[in-house]
Amino acid sequence: MKYLYMQPDQIRKAIERNIPAVLPLGVVEYHAEHLPVGVDFLVCEKVLDMVEQERPDDVILLPPFYYGTATYAVAKPENNGTVSVSPEKLIPVAEEIFRGLLTVGFRNIHCFIAHQTEEFVQGMPTDLAFRFAGRKVIIEFLDETLGKGWWGQEVNATYYTGGLNPFNYIRVHPVRTRESTKKRFKGDHAGILETSEMLAMHPETVRMDKIDDNLWFTRTAHQATAEYGAEALKETSIDVRTILFGE
Repeated sequence: MKYLYMQPDQIRKAIERNIPAVLPLGVVEYHAEHLPVGVDFLVCEKVLDMVEQERPDDVILLPPFYYGTATYAVAKPENNGTVSVSPEKLIPVAEEIFRGLLTVGFRNIHCFIAHQTEEFVQGMPTDLAFRFAGRKVIIEFLDETLGKGWWGQEVNATYYTGGLNPFNYIRVHPVRTRESTKKRFKGDHAGILETSEMLAMHPETVRMDKIDDNLWFTRTAHQATAEYGAEALKETSIDVRTILFGE
């Protein structure tokens, strides 16, 4: 289900079932001369759309957030298109999004991102901003709804042994999580993987004749195929389903 198309009674039923509410995160970033600036978001969007189409009654797709911290590590923004919002500015916006979703009643919120996920354990600016905002809002929400000292109450005695963990109300994930997927479809920037994914999703946006071999990170793009991209997207959608449904 797409949240923007849902009616209040559908939202209430979804809350009762505690089905996942999923927020796609993206950035607007230069992806060399042969790809559009929305690659990272478009990959995330496609994978989540695939999951929603397979299980439309079991997941809610929230309106996406496009303007993450792209950084200027790849290229300067002038005449190249990158629009990077600093993480300090992202945090309060993310807080308001999460606060609103918790107030509506959602307790199973997931964010997915396909940008700079190679260091996800340590974190990169966009995912760190949303992860920090999620933790901050959860703590404030618990203090407000359960009262200060909530964790010390007897009802939470099983917290460390599988009991209710309210910090699972909001979680942030990379789109690829299984080791087999990450090994087979190694992350790149405008290389064979991302170019293949765009050929599979939006071939009209790819200009293979504009691949610039002066850019080290694009040289493998010559090997890109729509078939490889489609397989990568399929396997990545399985990763997402595993996170959301434990499959």
